Amino acid sequence: MAHVIGVDLGGTKTAAGVVSDAGELEFSETVPTLNRAGGEAILDATAALVSGLRERAAAEGMPISGVGIGSAGVIDAGRGVVVSATDAIRGWAGTALTAGLARRLGLAPEAVRAVNDVHAHALGEAWRGAAAGTASSLLVAFGTGVGGSLVLDGRPVLGHRYVGGHVGHFASPYAYHDGTPLPCVCGGAGHVEAVASGPAIHAAYRRLGGSPEAADTRAVFALAKEGNADARLAINAGAQAAGQALAGLINILDPAVVVLSGGLADAGDPWWRPLRAALRKELLDPLVGVPVLRAGLGNSAAIVGAAKLVLE
Repeated sequence: MAHVIGVDLGGTKTAAGVVSDAGELEFSETVPTLNRAGGEAILDATAALVSGLRERAAAEGMPISGVGIGSAGVIDAGRGVVVSATDAIRGWAGTALTAGLARRLGLAPEAVRAVNDVHAHALGEAWRGAAAGTASSLLVAFGTGVGGSLVLDGRPVLGHRYVGGHVGHFASPYAYHDGTPLPCVCGGAGHVEAVASGPAIHAAYRRLGGSPEAADTRAVFALAKEGNADARLAINAGAQAAGQALAGLINILDPAVVVLSGGLADAGDPWWRPLRAALRKELLDPLVGVPVLRAGLGNSAAIVGAAKLVLE
């Protein structure tokens, strides 16, 4: 049985694990991402994490044949380079991700592969998670941001310039306040992410006059559970925007199944109920029965998906 290491490199933490060719996560470790130290320091820390896992795997009779990485940012999967990234990871854009790790680990360049973290997440769900066994799946993550990935025949659709999957950055009629489009983190305005992400729901609650004591989105959901009208309105607006956006994507792409992940997908009925209502309202008749499922692999999805890159 072959084993590889999958890495999920995000803005806050970096998780990595040893994965078998059957998609089983044998063991994993997590370290903070050095998101203010620059690309080279992040590569050093990631290489140290992977090296520790390689040593443990070798001791347990599991030689490692390669490393797959799902990383934050726009990743040129052909060259293994970070094309662009947000300020969540300072100095990450331009980093030679796969070559830098291969050199540090003493691996051949072709033994290290990388994609964007949401693509890795979607690949993991398509291989061993909620979308396992399907010919096509659309994963959309609703959390700090909104991102997605379409997987066809076991491969994520990356796009000609590797920018495919930015499903949070198209127009939404919900993303307006008093006739003005809401600003989006990408620099545009009026986008899905500006109304349907977790921080957007918190911002909507504050615009409605909600208490400043509600420090984050989790607090807004707690208030909604207690019957707070402003909190419920903010959540409904974000969930309805998410449902409408999903329906548009389904109408265009016609995937076999849709998988939802991220913090909001774990929020329960207060989010799922208005999302499903808006979704069904917008879907074309032949698509009303498309399954919309909660992700099944949790935090391990991107590790497993990144490992699949190398196992292929």
